[in-house]
Amino acid sequence: MKLLKPSWVSHNGKPIFSVDIHPDGTKFATGGQGEDSGKVMIWNMAPVLREEDEKNENIPKMLCQMDNHLACVNCVRWSNNGLCLASGGDDKLVMVWKRAALIGPSTVFGSSSKLANVEQWRCVTILRNHTGDVMDVAWSPHDVWLASCSVDNTIVIWNARKFPEMITCLRGHTGLVKGLTWDPVGKYIASQADDHSLKVWRTVDWQMEANITKPFSE
Repeated sequence: MKLLKPSWVSHNGKPIFSVDIHPDGTKFATGGQGEDSGKVMIWNMAPVLREEDEKNENIPKMLCQMDNHLACVNCVRWSNNGLCLASGGDDKLVMVWKRAALIGPSTVFGSSSKLANVEQWRCVTILRNHTGDVMDVAWSPHDVWLASCSVDNTIVIWNARKFPEMITCLRGHTGLVKGLTWDPVGKYIASQADDHSLKVWRTVDWQMEANITKPFSE
């Protein structure tokens, strides 16, 4: 295991709350706090992995900066096919981003002209249903569904093939839902919450399969 610490991966000194590596390993996304909004940034992996690429001024480090979130971004997740990026934030929104055709390098809004977007990523859909901060988002296998969870104690399942269509809202937690994960086949989704429980839900009828509390009594 080799530890790499690229000092240039930064949100201008503001906190970074989430990172996710693109499925093909060529780039990674970070989410966190911006100046007066939430910030999603996409970075080039090459300068992280190779020192000569890091020193080469012709190889861009930052690929794109997106400031659409109205408040801090808590989570960024790439879809399994790598075509979409989902982000969730304190503005109660989930945003889905897709790469757009580049017309030419566009400067980052409000920054000195030196910072230019090398790739163009656009928000293609905004998912609104949560009444509290969105803490985590997760794509199901084959990108059929996108799940989001929130401090409003709910998990929302979205139809990832027909955004912004909502499939269902899973209620059962009595505390803030902070994390989600799908099983590799897509038969189950697990959620963890402040109510000291981990719940497993079936995707066939979206009912609870198991409620695990014993290890989390503290």
